[in-house]
Amino acid sequence: MIPQRSRPAAAKGILPLIATVSLTALLPVSLGLYRRCSTASASGNRLASLPPVMLWAWERPEDLRFLPAGRAGVSFLAATVTLGADTVRVQPRRNALQVAPGTPLVACLRIEVDSRRPPALSTEQTAAASAAIAGSANLAGVSAVQVDFDATVSQRPFYARLIRDLRRRLPANMPLSITALASWCMDDPWIAGLPVDEAVPMLFRMGPDAADVRVRLAQGRDFSLPMCRESIGISTDEKLAHLPAGHRRYIFDPRGWSPDAVRSLIAEEKP
Repeated sequence: MIPQRSRPAAAKGILPLIATVSLTALLPVSLGLYRRCSTASASGNRLASLPPVMLWAWERPEDLRFLPAGRAGVSFLAATVTLGADTVRVQPRRNALQVAPGTPLVACLRIEVDSRRPPALSTEQTAAASAAIAGSANLAGVSAVQVDFDATVSQRPFYARLIRDLRRRLPANMPLSITALASWCMDDPWIAGLPVDEAVPMLFRMGPDAADVRVRLAQGRDFSLPMCRESIGISTDEKLAHLPAGHRRYIFDPRGWSPDAVRSLIAEEKP
């Protein structure tokens, strides 16, 4: 759901379906010498400790050491998982990400489908993709795992199986987030019941959903599903009025992040 032009190129190398992929070993990301930590509480909202602003850091070099402590975190592209035929290919992040020690980090895993080799979406493929994504929880400093997949109607059963399997693989106190089409949070709530801590409605590049979403926001109405009322996803190049208050904001910037841009975003947030 993040714009295609900012996603990485096709992954290289094919991993056996039954292999458990350790992203700890694969990811060439410069995150500093952090110890693994979990900010989630054993009770209550596992995402409660994430700050109100989360910056998406997609596939480009990013130096975010200037982020104000406690006010902003980073959801970074950890890897792209590509499904094709009966294989699962993993392309780890290729560009450096620099953050200050203690910056809240969410590992975002993008799922792609190889249009030239339609995936079988088998049980084995589900397990392999789930294992690859679960490995990101072991990355130093990661406080939550996020999955970004534009699942079509025919891919929904596979995606639901993957999310349930992923939840079983993750530590009990590790938050699990997914991105969601706005329609999934309104009149097509097929994600209801999935074991996730939040579904982030994507309020940019919306296509046919745009008019309905703007009407809903203008009327002061929140999204129908409770899991969609925790956070929203927006972009700096698409301004929307009447955004719901009290929702964590995951923010994408197609140009890359600068100190001035972040200061402006932080200033817009109510204390």
